[in-house]
Amino acid sequence: MTWPRLVRAELRKISTTKLPWGFLAVLIVVAGLNGSVVIWGTDMDGSKTFISTALDQQSLMAFAANAMIGTGLFGAIAVAREFGHNTVVPTFLTCPRRYRAVLAQFTAITIVGGLLGLVGEALVIGAVAGALPFTDYGFLASADGVLQLLAASTWAGAAGALLGGGLGALVRNVGGAVTAAVVLLFIVPPLVVQLLSDAASWLPDALNRVVAGVATDPVSVPAALAALAAWAVIPAALGLLAIERRDVV
Repeated sequence: MTWPRLVRAELRKISTTKLPWGFLAVLIVVAGLNGSVVIWGTDMDGSKTFISTALDQQSLMAFAANAMIGTGLFGAIAVAREFGHNTVVPTFLTCPRRYRAVLAQFTAITIVGGLLGLVGEALVIGAVAGALPFTDYGFLASADGVLQLLAASTWAGAAGALLGGGLGALVRNVGGAVTAAVVLLFIVPPLVVQLLSDAASWLPDALNRVVAGVATDPVSVPAALAALAAWAVIPAALGLLAIERRDVV
């Protein structure tokens, strides 16, 4: 099979299951909760005032970091379930060169992960912007800031999906792959900060803040983009190597 057909097949495989639609439903709920908090939440801690200022970009940016965790789970499930249900077997029979089939799958989940990150951020921004007129505040984030947030969430979503896909290929068990993604993206970063404070600037949350343009971190935007890509590519490369070397039963 040609490369475009392989990628198209993987995209169809993903889109015809309930997995991405389940994640999309979660994003809609999250956006709705954000809007509800803006409308009915109290201003005891000054949160509404914070959201209504130009600094609301920092508040909305929090979704980018969470997007990487969410799409990391998506990628881990999407790849690991192939081995759990043995649907990877006909894939490898159709494309005996495993690395091509795996790269096509990684490409597909990266595309879908980026779309989930983009749609999720757009939903959250839309919910907050739509809810603020019901309060005494207004949405003052600039158009450039919003576009940068959308781009940052897209990059974070794509990187998270590829990272999760690599873990899914390594572990080949849905429960184990999800656990590995949670540990790597949610539990390990704060532990690393406690042990090596200098490494804090290179963890996903800090890197996403730099890409979103809301951090005064010494890491430049190009370096942050490259570091986020490395977070994704290294597990993916290890997963690809594992699939090449291990039997599929």
